Amino acid sequence: MNVNCKPSPDTFASMTKHYQYDVIIVGGGAAGLTLALHLSRSARVAVVSKCELTEGATRYAQGGVSAVLDKSDSYAAHIADTLDAGAGLCDETVVRFAVERAQSAIAWLVDCGVPFSREIQDTGSIEYHLTREGGHSHRRVIHAADATGLAIETTLERQIHAHPNIDVFEHHIAVDLVTTAKLRLPGPARCVGVYALDKPHRQVHTFRAPFVVLATGGAGKAYLYTTNPDTATGDGIAMAWRAGCRIANMEFIQFHPTCLYHPRAKSFLITEAIRGEGGLLKLPDGTRFMDQFDPRGELAPRDIVARAIDHELKRLGAPCVYLDISHRPADFVLQHFPTVYRRCLDFGIDITKQPIPVVPAAHYTCGGVMTDLRARTDLPGLYAIGETAFTGFHGANRMASNSLLECLVFGMSAAQDIDAQLKQAAPLPDIPDWDASRVTDAREEVMLEHDWDELRRCMWDYVGIVRTEQRLTKAQRRVDLLNLEINDYYSNYRVTNDLIELRNLGIVADLITRSALQRKESRGLHYTLDHPQANTSAPPRNTILVPANFAGT
Repeated sequence: MNVNCKPSPDTFASMTKHYQYDVIIVGGGAAGLTLALHLSRSARVAVVSKCELTEGATRYAQGGVSAVLDKSDSYAAHIADTLDAGAGLCDETVVRFAVERAQSAIAWLVDCGVPFSREIQDTGSIEYHLTREGGHSHRRVIHAADATGLAIETTLERQIHAHPNIDVFEHHIAVDLVTTAKLRLPGPARCVGVYALDKPHRQVHTFRAPFVVLATGGAGKAYLYTTNPDTATGDGIAMAWRAGCRIANMEFIQFHPTCLYHPRAKSFLITEAIRGEGGLLKLPDGTRFMDQFDPRGELAPRDIVARAIDHELKRLGAPCVYLDISHRPADFVLQHFPTVYRRCLDFGIDITKQPIPVVPAAHYTCGGVMTDLRARTDLPGLYAIGETAFTGFHGANRMASNSLLECLVFGMSAAQDIDAQLKQAAPLPDIPDWDASRVTDAREEVMLEHDWDELRRCMWDYVGIVRTEQRLTKAQRRVDLLNLEINDYYSNYRVTNDLIELRNLGIVADLITRSALQRKESRGLHYTLDHPQANTSAPPRNTILVPANFAGT
């Protein structure tokens, strides 16, 4: 369960509260904070975060941001690499849109004060250091050592807290979106607000705004093993689905090839940049193996590397493989990977002298809420950005360090679109208080603990790196039953952080499994033994799930 985000109990509030803003942003990672800062000059903005702003997935992004910053690189090369990694399902228009805006996004971060790493060139000049990661044909990943996400998040967070037009509601978890359809108002449905649980006071408050933006990140916690923090429970995806928005390509869950394998290490990712700087993957006996699976070796895209590791683990019955950077000079390793060095040293592993034990883990959700280039969803008034959204940028497999780029570019794009509409925003209806009159406090939470564990184990065992229709069918039956139990519990007991997250994870697990069952081929991150080849008889198609209350036309 989500244990890192529970503040100390406080005196319960006696009354629920009503708030009104121009824009409500649910989530406080790179996407949400970028949007908030770009809107702050023209709008009153609320950022609703279920933990401290610094506890989202952005903080733990070690690699960097991909952008064409070197003279030997080009937009065409970045676009081609992204399309290749996406296995035929990237939208080239979207890819070009993001790639061509990368330089301006980096310039904005530099202006904000993000301390990107620099190095002395042969000419004596000091330039930004660019690294190379899997799938990239050039060095184009700008970074802040091996803690880029932390540098971005803390820099933006300081500005957010200091800005007079931005209010931050930490320890508030969104329960559900408020739409005119739910309020039974006439006319086309639109989003007009969100209900959010104030966790310290156990009260659900009402947030009203003509524009609501989902920036809640991905859904890695649907799996037993993940590099994601405890916040990654698919909240935005589940809320948008319940509100009538289409969801696309949820079968494409990226498993990061290298998560630290140690009984006391929780969800610690070993950055892909280690392989980009010459790190080698080895079997327990010290033998390299990646060249047997792909001519690019350790620099193959993540899906290929993850499946190769999974294959070797199953073949050998080994608990892990090893990532070795110890052949590089110790000073180089310490300069480029200080965070990984310190964290591994906590567990007795000196990466300048020893290989790192690693295993794959669920890492990134390539699918999500369908949006356009302006980040608009099917429901007017509702936007989605970052990992929550499906833009068509990543296709069937996200290329390394394109994720933070997507957060920045579409955060800016959404800001531009919302800013243009602020003066024409329609009047907001009254929103009633959250109705808790027919529920009670749960006397025990053993069912939540049991269902949480069973759901994640089921997804890991049956909807993991390698799939079969038999496993997927079994998973679908079990997920359906678990969702019946969860919904029954939700209908009878007062909402808590754990119940809200479990409800959302149940929906996300269903969406992932249903999407995987629909794809009768292997493509990108979706690999099935029943259909091991890509379908070449027809153009590749996205998997689009449409809810019964679809908000579109």
